Amino acid sequence: MKIAPELWLPNRTDKLPADIAYLREKYPRETWDEHRNFGETAAFWLQMHDMFRELGGMLKSATHQFREDAIAPDDFHRFFTPRLRYFLQHLEGHHQVEDYNYFPLFRSHDKRLIVGFDLLEEDHEVIHDQLAASAETARAMLAALHEEGDARRFAADAYANKSDKLLDWLLRHLDDEEDLVIPSILEHTEGALFGR
Repeated sequence: MKIAPELWLPNRTDKLPADIAYLREKYPRETWDEHRNFGETAAFWLQMHDMFRELGGMLKSATHQFREDAIAPDDFHRFFTPRLRYFLQHLEGHHQVEDYNYFPLFRSHDKRLIVGFDLLEEDHEVIHDQLAASAETARAMLAALHEEGDARRFAADAYANKSDKLLDWLLRHLDDEEDLVIPSILEHTEGALFGR
């Protein structure tokens, strides 16, 4: 799929155009959880996305505090490492489930969604590449935790640069994905989409 430059995730600064998120206006975000077709899958989808937002924010905050010497290296390591591992593994797994299970169901049920879900899959590739870069710089930062002087600071700065970009792109992607997925569930019902 050829993506317009303004829709490529690193360039996307605003929500998806109305011709892609064509049900967004019919089902405004503030009405989702009150709709009769809002079921377990929709609720779980939003819970997962909220978990990624919250955990990403926690990691960003901890990294900022570490860079400001507000957290000792050992305390930072104990807090940061298991949460980063969880975040990266679950994000990658979540995207694989979407790409191989859920997105094909949406595409097959409503052909108007094909462009939007192709775009979301492209987002996943961009996020995966940035996730790998973030993980690599995280390893270097953790290896430099007890280094003196500039080595630790440079490693932390390099990680923060990659992870901040990852989080920015992820937050844009999550909002856009929700604008496609949840209105589609409300329009077509979980039973029709997922055979429930």
